[in-house]
Amino acid sequence: MITCIIIDDEKNALEMMEWLLKTYCPQVKILDMCNSAEAGIEAINKYHPEVVFLDIEMPKMNGFDMLEQLDKIAFDIVFCTAYDQFAIKAFHYSALNYLLKPVDPDDLQATVKRIEEKKSIPTKEQFQLLLQNIQQPQKQTPPRIALSSGDGLIFIATRDIIYCEAESNYTSVVLADGKKIIVSKVLKEIDEALSGPDFFRVHSSFLINLNHIKKFVRSDGGYIIMDNDASISISRSKRQEFMEMFSKF
Repeated sequence: MITCIIIDDEKNALEMMEWLLKTYCPQVKILDMCNSAEAGIEAINKYHPEVVFLDIEMPKMNGFDMLEQLDKIAFDIVFCTAYDQFAIKAFHYSALNYLLKPVDPDDLQATVKRIEEKKSIPTKEQFQLLLQNIQQPQKQTPPRIALSSGDGLIFIATRDIIYCEAESNYTSVVLADGKKIIVSKVLKEIDEALSGPDFFRVHSSFLINLNHIKKFVRSDGGYIIMDNDASISISRSKRQEFMEMFSKF
């Protein structure tokens, strides 16, 4: 059984999350439901929940401000947000849990399952990454990303990523220093976070950092040689789009 508190200033949102948890996640016990950040702080100090479902946009004190008021964070957090897809990338970069409003039952179940399996408490560095990246211009790739690997988090500079390769339900992240990090996320999730001005999905199995391209070879259907001499296949459907980007280098 996982204990939780729900914090949201909208009554309908509170009641909906209560219904969703009771209907789709019976293993989660709701200790309290709070309609303000101030009430949320009191409930957290009183009940010491394992998980807090936290609305971000609230009057007087938003979700981020509320967390700064706490002496310590000894619980997992699921941010509930209506932010657009550009801001959602910030959550991927920081490896923090979030649910996009209106909350989808499948997403809720997946999030709860991830919390059950990991039992990880968010770090101060993750929050700093989240806040920095939400404030980043939409077209800019944030300088660092947090990757869940093994028994913890690895914080790396995005400029050091040469490419990411799909491996079944995992993804290999290959770095400039030769290290390879195995992440328990499918490539699609990594792509959603990294794709943009610096990263491009050239194949169903590969996401590359455009800054680490060494050469494009036209023969054999076309393939890319990266700075570490790795040969990356490029799919026929992506070739034209890639060539348009490649011509700028």
